[in-house]
Amino acid sequence: MHIKEKATDLLKRFDIGDKLSSLPVLPRASVLIPLFVKDGQLHTLLTLRSKELRTSAGEVCFPGGKRDPSDTDDVDTALREAEEEIGLLPDDVEVVCTLFPIINKTGLLVTPVVGFIEESFHPSPNPAEVSAVFTVPLDFFTSEKDHYAAHGAAGMVGPMHSFYFEDPDSGSRYHIFGLTAMFAILVATVALKKTPEFEVGFDSEDPLSLLQEALHRRISKL
Repeated sequence: MHIKEKATDLLKRFDIGDKLSSLPVLPRASVLIPLFVKDGQLHTLLTLRSKELRTSAGEVCFPGGKRDPSDTDDVDTALREAEEEIGLLPDDVEVVCTLFPIINKTGLLVTPVVGFIEESFHPSPNPAEVSAVFTVPLDFFTSEKDHYAAHGAAGMVGPMHSFYFEDPDSGSRYHIFGLTAMFAILVATVALKKTPEFEVGFDSEDPLSLLQEALHRRISKL
């Protein structure tokens, strides 16, 4: 089976669909985790947020943001934000699944939407929101080599993961941490069917059960 088809099949097994429709009303946001195949390997695309933004300025993130009243669902939010931030047209994304959300440190319910894009995609970053766009081999997020972890971080599920990635194309060094790192690890674990070389705080065979438990625990306190 081709690597894309295999990854798609694995990811769809964890698609939450409308399972969370009964959740209490929470402020919502979505991120798009774009995957593509390059040289026989899965890669993902990340952005460096502009230093002029009011929140998470200068941090590495997946394209995404808060739900707009005009958005019909989490997928709509992720695709709209990706187009606004990096010029990725919704029709150029093959949406695979919606994974389990996490409540971030500011109380937003953040849902990861996974989709495939073409390797040939050339981003057009919006300078008001994005200062750089770069790509990372997905298996980077399962390797101990450039990984660090802190325990007891506020608002995090399990350890707070942190990676340092040097982009071979630009020579720039990026710090990928927090929720972005957690989502990258989850997608890598599922899509590659690979157990990370470091302690992740969840079962690699059923990585979303911990998130479900953590989410319901947080909601019960609302």
